Amino acid sequence: MTTPDTLLTVDQAAERLGTGVRFVRRLISERRIRYVKLGKPVRIPESAIAAYIAERTVPTLREVRSDFRRAA
Repeated sequence: MTTPDTLLTVDQAAERLGTGVRFVRRLISERRIRYVKLGKPVRIPESAIAAYIAERTVPTLREVRSDFRRAA
């Protein structure tokens, strides 16, 4: 059995991302992050925050160079 994903408020999500609430609300309105609508309140799963960060993490130059060397 899997454990349920913790749902964060917009304020909590902004704190985890280190941004303002306005930025998180824009991500939601542009549907750039997964969210759960519970009537009027909106909640963001912790896994959505982790996925958002992982998708936008830029690799170091060393990691990029090592990828090119392996392909050759």
